[in-house]
Amino acid sequence: MSLPEVVPHEEWLSARTELLTREKELTRMRDRLVADRRRLPMEKVDKDYRFTGPDGELSLEDLFEGRRQLIVVHFMFAPDWEQGCASCTAGAEEMSPGHLEHLRARDTTLVYVSRAPYPKLARYRAERGWTFPWYSSHGSDFNYDFAVTLDASVTPPSYNYRDGAEIRALGFDPAGEFPGRSAFLRTDDGVFHTYSVYARGTETIGGSYYLLDETALGRQEEWEEPKGRVESAREATPDFAT
Repeated sequence: MSLPEVVPHEEWLSARTELLTREKELTRMRDRLVADRRRLPMEKVDKDYRFTGPDGELSLEDLFEGRRQLIVVHFMFAPDWEQGCASCTAGAEEMSPGHLEHLRARDTTLVYVSRAPYPKLARYRAERGWTFPWYSSHGSDFNYDFAVTLDASVTPPSYNYRDGAEIRALGFDPAGEFPGRSAFLRTDDGVFHTYSVYARGTETIGGSYYLLDETALGRQEEWEEPKGRVESAREATPDFAT
């Protein structure tokens, strides 16, 4: 692997300043995208999905643990596997107790869900020393309906908002287990699906704030300025600091 070129300080500073301009553009573009994401319409979840955890059977609403929002990490672990997906495992290793507490402080619960029977998940979780909640959707349509288990005998395959024909055209077989994350909102009117992300989009975890950016309520840092309301503290940050 080649190393960066060695240059005098002034030349380095000029290159760094030029890159900073592009970094600011990306930051502002991402802020606009996240705001648009919060404005996405949502769909009501009418199906009675059932899950299994350490205390038995639960509903989707039970997974919220009384909080207003829920983030489900779709962990690839098929019923006949003895080990979880290596890539999903690597990502789960980064899910620290601090991550979970920061989300809970924003009225948001994060859980993992896989299709393998719960005893397999409990064993694997204990072996890895993980603390996040992990539930089994075995026997449920949940994975199929949220497009992370593809099986044409159950439902027409679709992944990352492409149908089976589009997936095959890209050189992939639309069958098996796939990664993703889904966000839900709980109101007095029921549970609503607000967002799902798949494929490389699941790699954009930059801390609990990035996970909150995938939810309908976002980072929940709204505040008032003398000149009027702004969407969040980020939008009131001076230009030189963004």
